[in-house]
Amino acid sequence: MGEMPPRRTLGSRRLRKSISGTELRIWVRLRGRKLDGWKFRRQHPIGPYYVDFYCPAARLVIEINGPNHDHEARWAYDLRRQSWLEAEGYRVLTIPVSAIDEGVHEVMDTIYFALLEQEELGLTRRRLRPAAPPARPLRLASPDTSP
Repeated sequence: MGEMPPRRTLGSRRLRKSISGTELRIWVRLRGRKLDGWKFRRQHPIGPYYVDFYCPAARLVIEINGPNHDHEARWAYDLRRQSWLEAEGYRVLTIPVSAIDEGVHEVMDTIYFALLEQEELGLTRRRLRPAAPPARPLRLASPDTSP
């Protein structure tokens, strides 16, 4: 007979079964190394916390914050979690649900550029490189949009 999975594993499984529609919109774009070969995990335990999405090679945590994160107790919890993760060497990228609703492609660009910044800083352990460039060309936002 097999052993019972650890409590944290069971917690991750439970959270993965209850994914929100907004998180799913991001997950379908991250799963299976779809974002330039970067591997992501969903509802991954790190220390005493669970994070929405995690790229181990870049030590990048992505948190999706909906309206329930606007309450003071939840906001304080999010702040403690982010402080702890950053102190442990993780980069935390917090994305409001409204940004995903306004433009999921721009959010994906933001995630991709965060990965590239981690890579430029030498903070990645990525070994797998995709054979082809990303299917959708990235739109680069110019800091100066004046004519």
